[in-house]
Amino acid sequence: MDVHGSAPSDLREGTSGSGRAPAADDPRHLLERARGAVAADGWHLMDPAAVSRCLGQDPGVWRRFAAHWEDLAPDAYAAQAGTRRLRRFGRFLLTRSGEVSALPHDVFVQPQDSNPLYVDVDRRFEPLTERFRGEPLLEALIRMLGGVAAGLTDAPEWTVSVHPFRVVAQADSAGQPTPEGRHKDGVTLVSSLLIARENVTGGRSTVYDADGREIAATTLGEPGALLLSDDEATWHAVSPVLPEDAGRPGHRDVLVTTLAAR
Repeated sequence: MDVHGSAPSDLREGTSGSGRAPAADDPRHLLERARGAVAADGWHLMDPAAVSRCLGQDPGVWRRFAAHWEDLAPDAYAAQAGTRRLRRFGRFLLTRSGEVSALPHDVFVQPQDSNPLYVDVDRRFEPLTERFRGEPLLEALIRMLGGVAAGLTDAPEWTVSVHPFRVVAQADSAGQPTPEGRHKDGVTLVSSLLIARENVTGGRSTVYDADGREIAATTLGEPGALLLSDDEATWHAVSPVLPEDAGRPGHRDVLVTTLAAR
């Protein structure tokens, strides 16, 4: 992955009960590093191995998890902007103690001063499937993201919004992962987890500071790569995707998960 920007800040390593500092690939160390970097720099990139370690999963889990992206529904709002995008939407409640529970399905609304294309628009998306909502991997990911968000705000509860996306790229139509351009989501923490890239080029993720200066950019290329950003301190956008082989369509699959303090 090509990354530039300020280097993520490392926290001082804690010690275990035996007095030894945890190993560099210890999940506690990896989570502390991510939490400290997002709090200090506004962003952090976790590689797939680190994410898998924190979730307690084998890296092969991403191939199994990707099957859910074959069951998404068309996004009529993105179609109005000329982009073929598939998605679903789910909401969860995460408590400080780590309990995760599904919230009733509802419209998706982003507040003012966040998304210029859909300010205060009630968008209606198909809910997550029952199988998706019951994924142990999803619950583990939500808990992990709660650990990162805790470095930004001490909240007793978090509203978690889960958005699986597939953006389709065709020879006559570039796929726009963010048709709204540079924007915020109006939450505390934003995360983008790459699930799959098939026959596409582009899709470069960029993070900007509060004044609009670019502070980090990367093309998520390997399933399991996770980009985290402080949504209150930064803006973000993703460049269009085009088919690598113009003779067949391509797609970019991601899971965008956001946490908002309640």
